[in-house]
Amino acid sequence: MTATRSTTVEIPTGDGTADAYLAHPDDDAAHPAVLLYMDAFGLRPQLRAMADRLAAAGYTVLVPNVFYRHGRAPVVALPDFITDAERPALLEQIVPLMGDLTADAVARDSAAFLSWLADSPAAAAGPVGVTGYCLGARLALLTAGGHPERVAAAAGFHGAGLATDDPTSPHLLAGRITAELCFGHADEDPSMPPEQIERLDKALSAAGVRHHSEVYTGAHHGFTMADTNRFDAEAAERHWSALLDLLGRSL
Repeated sequence: MTATRSTTVEIPTGDGTADAYLAHPDDDAAHPAVLLYMDAFGLRPQLRAMADRLAAAGYTVLVPNVFYRHGRAPVVALPDFITDAERPALLEQIVPLMGDLTADAVARDSAAFLSWLADSPAAAAGPVGVTGYCLGARLALLTAGGHPERVAAAAGFHGAGLATDDPTSPHLLAGRITAELCFGHADEDPSMPPEQIERLDKALSAAGVRHHSEVYTGAHHGFTMADTNRFDAEAAERHWSALLDLLGRSL
């Protein structure tokens, strides 16, 4: 694996300034860019470690704090290891923050993040990849639909609410997506039940979107996150294989 370098950067947006983590190979070359959207627990050491792993595979990775409207990361104080006992109190603080991430807000933010990457000397010219976790999977799908000219690959893992009855549900952007998509769903995940998985697949197929969708048997929501008790090492490695294959084909 390649040695990496990382730093915290500031990204001007239509609504303020987003702090973000940037990781890339430790050289002076430009590398294909990947926008990594955090899960609901936010930008923290676990997300930085995931960005470092992608950077070691040869990518320039940007992880924005999408809750920046409420402060710099960590916006919500977290324990080092998150168990089901802590979740209710944490989610009581986090859910109101998620309410700010409307489709319009995500459109403004994603435009700012992609513009910043386009101007970064660490990022190669050309299309970018996007990956997201939990709420970040929704952001990845919205970004792919909102910026088809920029996004060549988008992935979502243990995503929540990707194909709801809401008029702003991200699956409704299927007709605008030109990227290849990849999804890894948890079969023990009430936030993305079988009927939503089916609705998402049908919408993408009807629009002719290249996509691969898998349900990880026995995995729970949050299976990629090693700092929580929902972590599933086998499912997490399966996700890495799927993600790196997608990025390798597309970027």
